[in-house]
Amino acid sequence: MIRLVTDCPEFFSDLGDVLRLFYGDVTVSLAEGDVVFEHRFAEGAGVWTDTWTSQGRTETLSRPACAGDPLEVKRARKRQVKLGLYNLMKALTGVRPPWGSLTGIRPTRLLYEAMEAGMDADAAARRVEEEFDVSPDRAALLAEIARMQAGVREAAPGQFDLYIGIPFCRTRCSYCSFASGEIGDGKLVEPYVRALLREIERCRALMDEAGMALRAGYVGGGTPTAIPCADLERILAAAQAAFPTAVEWTVEAGRPDTIDAEKLRMLRDRGVGRISVNPQTFNDDTLRRIGRAHTGAETLEAYALARALGFDDINMDLIAALPGETPEDFERTLDRVIELAPESVTVHTLAIKRSSRLHEQLAVAGNGYGQLEPARGAEAMIASARTRLMAGGWRPYYLYRQKHMAGNLENVGYARPGKACLYNIGNMEETVSVLALGAGAISKWLFDRALRIERAPNVRNIEEYIRRVDEMVERKRSVILKPQSEKPSAREP
Repeated sequence: MIRLVTDCPEFFSDLGDVLRLFYGDVTVSLAEGDVVFEHRFAEGAGVWTDTWTSQGRTETLSRPACAGDPLEVKRARKRQVKLGLYNLMKALTGVRPPWGSLTGIRPTRLLYEAMEAGMDADAAARRVEEEFDVSPDRAALLAEIARMQAGVREAAPGQFDLYIGIPFCRTRCSYCSFASGEIGDGKLVEPYVRALLREIERCRALMDEAGMALRAGYVGGGTPTAIPCADLERILAAAQAAFPTAVEWTVEAGRPDTIDAEKLRMLRDRGVGRISVNPQTFNDDTLRRIGRAHTGAETLEAYALARALGFDDINMDLIAALPGETPEDFERTLDRVIELAPESVTVHTLAIKRSSRLHEQLAVAGNGYGQLEPARGAEAMIASARTRLMAGGWRPYYLYRQKHMAGNLENVGYARPGKACLYNIGNMEETVSVLALGAGAISKWLFDRALRIERAPNVRNIEEYIRRVDEMVERKRSVILKPQSEKPSAREP
């Protein structure tokens, strides 16, 4: 446990995130701990000074004080106090995290902030590198993403994106923390579909009232193709009738053990142009270890079937640093994916969430994290994927980070030019309002040119969602149609 003594307790949570960049999933307390970090803040003569001390070492950071808008002042203070602690931690440990002092999930925001000030993508990347100690290759990655997002990062006025969650899987992966469960005997599928159809119909009226039109639709989960074909078709038919203006529909077919010709033909005939066929890894031992009820060979069969039925926009997901996997295992998976040549490849870094079974296996049960590939191995996997995919013609088009990721790394979506997923860009960059339906789905509505985002979460429990679906619609209504006089003027970036 670490004790944090600070003059700025309002930033306690943010400072805890900085400590975890170096110490991992450690507990941070204001009152007690074996290691003490002490922070003092002073302001004078137009200068902010932060002094950090721990384990016999002191680091001081002084910068001109920021004045003006209170939210801008708070943001500047937060950045400086975090950077001061980061500098001390780097001096104490000799470690430089790849994303420097950044702890947020969307580093591209900082890049676009600089670009809005008049810089081009490369100059903005250099600014992020210098100000936040981001590694040169990560800064260059941000610039590449900005180039891929040019022209498609934002929707036209009056457009929104749609997410529909199908919270069922054949089996639950050990690393999964999503609002989903094993389909079991399927008794919840029919009542869930009925509730979802009701939410779709009621939200159709809501969007008509708001004067909004759909840009891109995305059906995820869980595994949408885990439910019977007829049920999935009912959902798609209702959504497409309610929101007929989409230029893109994506369905996460995802698990190869849920894909068959009947479902693929239905998706094709319903105008779904983009699907995912996700191996995660082609190592069968790893697939068994993480609870995937399929083999690498089944992934190949599902992919070939989708191609034969005419799908020309397929995504494949990979996960680096899975339990028991070595960089050599990851390279073999990468070999196979490059050979298959899907239109997009998403490379995830394993994140061990507290609500996942893997966290219980590794931490709660006392087995430790020893079977996971160390941070340096995870970094090698991610670096190899970026080098090889870009050499093969794929380009990074979105990025996000999560807490508890191996090596403090990132998740990156790569796509062939012209094949970037509109929904992924708008959702990850938070530049498009998202109407989200289903258990655990979170609607995000943008106001005032995205200066503020309000959220309307649906309950995660499937049975509760079924029982309270009308309440979930009213949650959205209270956000989307709230009178302007009741809305706060801005949100903190």
